Amino acid sequence: MGASLNDVKHRIASTKKTRQITNAMEMVSQSKLNQILKHTKNYDVYASQVKSVVYHLAQAHMFDDLAKSSDQDAANTTKRSAYLVITSDRGMVGSYNSNVLRETNQFIKEHSQGNDYQILAVGGTGADFYKKQGANVTFEYRGVSDVPTFDEIRSIVKTLTTRFEDNQFDELYVCYEHFVNRITSSFRAEKMLPIDGEALNTEASKSVEVVNMHTEYDVEPSNQAVLDAILPQYSESLVYGAILDAKTAEHASSSTAMKSASDNADDLIGRLELQFNRARQAAITTEITEITGGQEALSQ
Repeated sequence: MGASLNDVKHRIASTKKTRQITNAMEMVSQSKLNQILKHTKNYDVYASQVKSVVYHLAQAHMFDDLAKSSDQDAANTTKRSAYLVITSDRGMVGSYNSNVLRETNQFIKEHSQGNDYQILAVGGTGADFYKKQGANVTFEYRGVSDVPTFDEIRSIVKTLTTRFEDNQFDELYVCYEHFVNRITSSFRAEKMLPIDGEALNTEASKSVEVVNMHTEYDVEPSNQAVLDAILPQYSESLVYGAILDAKTAEHASSSTAMKSASDNADDLIGRLELQFNRARQAAITTEITEITGGQEALSQ
């Protein structure tokens, strides 16, 4: 009985230490989440301005040539697809990584034409997973900051656009977890390249800011020069926004997972303490019975 009591006592102490760790990790994740939410709020101002400019240009029919190109591309039935998969570099983030990988696999299954596709991984978990699966991983980026900067992501965007321009793939989808709130996220797979002129025209027609705008622009030096200037910024904002969004969802998932672990530790400690108290009461009762029995034997 003594050995059993000691075992339970050690388990209680060990679980309390684990709870201290998970509590600390929850606080760290919460701090990172608050930081990135503040950063995202500032970035959203820039992103909304870039999107507004693009929508105004689309409403002025400056993307009509892109729309025609999209129609011509649709006739090509042998597109080589690339998927930018955003995961974390570490574990202990709840179901975050498993959700991204499961949903991405399903999306690839539905949209990829054969096995002629490639994976571009941001995050070590996704890179390692697809390598083990034997997928064609042509790019990986590890060590994204807890609060990514625009300059940090620019090199990734440059790599993507360069490979697209070199005809290494025909279309690029970005697959990631979208941050909804502190306890909820949802999977997104968005087409980033080529920029779809028809889709931009459709989105612009829905925009409250430009829906009633029919202005035509006098462009200098040319339409193409303007597009060459604005579209790279638009692509950068989309990719950076996706990575920022995914990182926010990662911190939220980590915080939720650590809180759940702490709550489970509290429940386990409660059950172990109840078990310990019952075992100790049983041991005391046994000792009292033995003493009483010994006294009765001596009195006879």
